[in-house]
Amino acid sequence: MGNCFGVSRKSASEIAPADVLKKYPAVKLYGNPNSVTTYYIRCALLYKPVTVNFIPSDAHQSPAVEYKSDSVTGSVDSVVRYLDLKFPEPKLLTGCIGGWYDETTPYVVWLVILQHRSMMWHLERMGRWAEDLAARGGKARGDPAMGTPRMEVRKFARGYSQLLELMLEHAQMEERVVFQILEKADRGLSKAANEEHARDLPMMNGIKEDIKSIGVLDSGHPAYQDALCNLSTRLKTLKEHSKKHFEEEEKNLLPLMEAAELSKAQQDKVLDQCLDVMHGTHSHLFRFFMEGLLPPDAMHYLDMLSRCSDQNRVSTMLRLIIDKTV
Repeated sequence: MGNCFGVSRKSASEIAPADVLKKYPAVKLYGNPNSVTTYYIRCALLYKPVTVNFIPSDAHQSPAVEYKSDSVTGSVDSVVRYLDLKFPEPKLLTGCIGGWYDETTPYVVWLVILQHRSMMWHLERMGRWAEDLAARGGKARGDPAMGTPRMEVRKFARGYSQLLELMLEHAQMEERVVFQILEKADRGLSKAANEEHARDLPMMNGIKEDIKSIGVLDSGHPAYQDALCNLSTRLKTLKEHSKKHFEEEEKNLLPLMEAAELSKAQQDKVLDQCLDVMHGTHSHLFRFFMEGLLPPDAMHYLDMLSRCSDQNRVSTMLRLIIDKTV
């Protein structure tokens, strides 16, 4: 995804002296340490090639950034625009690329679309990883950081378990919140989408069981290679099903949310309901989820979260990203 929430994938042999000695411009950030807006700017700075010196300050009503002789404060948008101007890559305010959806699109629609993007990124990552495991067949090691074949399978299992929880919570959120809104407008609209959720659930759980079975096999066992190949094939099928399902929802179902004519207050309430259903995604899985978004999409997601009524809850979510980075 190109963000900086993740850990470097370089092995020790790939790290050149220049990587170690590289120095980034120093930026100072002043702000209330418990403020959502301060956390928002701190998250934005994670994407930029800078060294951040955060100075907690209750005297600042809004976050203030100092860089060289510049001092910028004001709205969150103005501060992020300044950061994009001074540190162009990666851009944070390029807008979310899409089809029919734009800045007037209901918040919950964007919530669903951005979650689709994160899940697809993780599905593609797990698929490539499974293909690599199958190609090596336990006979050769990949990244030294992954350890032995059995250690790598455990890491793979942990990654898939996180993705599975995210996908299950997303489906529950759609069924309990999004589809309910559509059903009130026109009964039967979400029937096909609900059926697709039920169709893929056995496959999703089956893959988890496949990974468990591989974890107890010896890498030299004759069945090990076949199990890895089967895992790779099933993940590829799940990815294809998910992509088709997401595309159909975004083309045929989600545009109808505009016809529901939700007021801004109703949209905010729906966002709160979505967070209530997707508790895991917005707590212990939040960092994992955000890793699947490109920088502009990630900032857009944070924009929507900042609208939630429980600001302490939002601060806690953003703190999960900051605390695991510093």
